[in-house]
Amino acid sequence: MVGRRDFLKAGLGVAAGGVLSGRLSAGQRAGDASTESRPNILFIFADDWGWGDLGCHGHPYVKTPNVDRLAAEGTDFHRFTVACGVCSPSRTAVMTGHFPARYNINGHFAWVPSNERRNMPDWLDPQAPLLSRFLQEGGYATAHFGKWHLSNNMIPDSPLPSEYGYDAYGAFNCAGEQMPVHEDARHTIAFIEKSHRAGKPFFVNVWVHEPHTPFHTLPKYRWRFRDLEEADNIYASVLSHADDRIGEVLNTLDRLGLTENTLVIFSSDNGPARAATPTELKLMHDTATGAGYGIGAAKGVTGGRKGYKAALFEGGIGVPFIARWPGKIAAGKVDETSLISGVDLLPTFCEVAGVKLPSSYVPDGVSQVSTLLGQGTPKRRKPLFWKFDSPWPAPKNRPDHWVSYAVVDQHWKLVANRDCGYVELYDILADPYEKNDLKKEQPEVVTALKNKILAWRRSLPEKPPAHCFSKLRTESRK
Repeated sequence: MVGRRDFLKAGLGVAAGGVLSGRLSAGQRAGDASTESRPNILFIFADDWGWGDLGCHGHPYVKTPNVDRLAAEGTDFHRFTVACGVCSPSRTAVMTGHFPARYNINGHFAWVPSNERRNMPDWLDPQAPLLSRFLQEGGYATAHFGKWHLSNNMIPDSPLPSEYGYDAYGAFNCAGEQMPVHEDARHTIAFIEKSHRAGKPFFVNVWVHEPHTPFHTLPKYRWRFRDLEEADNIYASVLSHADDRIGEVLNTLDRLGLTENTLVIFSSDNGPARAATPTELKLMHDTATGAGYGIGAAKGVTGGRKGYKAALFEGGIGVPFIARWPGKIAAGKVDETSLISGVDLLPTFCEVAGVKLPSSYVPDGVSQVSTLLGQGTPKRRKPLFWKFDSPWPAPKNRPDHWVSYAVVDQHWKLVANRDCGYVELYDILADPYEKNDLKKEQPEVVTALKNKILAWRRSLPEKPPAHCFSKLRTESRK
């Protein structure tokens, strides 16, 4: 067992890094030594938070005044997608700037037999190119608080988050001691205060548990929504609790005078979880987070997008993405056209921080700084790819959960089943709800995109690297 002092350790390194303008006007670029102090970066990543589960997105009873504040003071990007319909691959893409299939991470990390059966490693390779390490080596104080799930608490010999370029962490769904899920804001605030005293720019992941199962409720929040039916009451209460904790962190930035020099991003790792059939509301126990209500209380909505968690349609991968940076990112703006991906965050954050990427590193994403600043969307010359092992034919109770491969190239999105024998084609810019299959009208586009999927699939590794296997694999065979 890793001690509490170990998993909350907070060293603040002093490596040198580049400089980014405090104003970042159109003529300034990352690395300009004449510019002001580098900005802080706060990345809030929720778990199963659906696109429609926000007050500012029109939810009828969920109240999220603090996230709504970010939207009012920043820009709400409606066309952001993560790299998978489930958590571990999406988080891998954020950390590496690569499609998770490049690491054979095509599903959530579970216990060793499940990982082995699905041809997955048991953890993300800590020697992979990592956002946190790039920023740490560039002079940032780095921390991670909240869900990890780049391994699993059931794999005790997996690397700790501290081995991935973090000066401090408190986490769950990882090896070692599990941080209580509601302590994310408290530790984040302490780290921000410490970094501020040290005069260090900071990068902090706040990967909140909500609204993943189990739903851990508190009476205060249940009371706020006492007029709702029980399942809705539970769902609204956990989102409200998470929103309050986000507000505590935002208030700390205000109190320390850091708001104007901090880029804050709010997003989610995938679309909302829903039970495939009517499910009884009952308690469950999770080995990482404890007891709470199960999937019967999952009431997340996608804002009309097709599918939900574990689908490669937009309901599974299209999630909230709100960016605030006062004086640089436009306030109160909604961007309905810019296509941003989870693999874009690494190059984007490194450009914001003025940290030059190694010449040997080739991201799958592109920097979206100009998009965030409202200066135009960069032309994406490389397609976006998805891979997920979905059943075929589609289950009757989950009709939108059959897609195993997807590609987006410019405004076209092609989805395909396991052997690419069945496909559908959408103009994703004109038809974000994926209602109009255009494969019959656009056969040449279908052929071109299908060939791109097949070529990309051939480029993927056959097996994960052996150094990312737990010793439990070999022990189980003895």
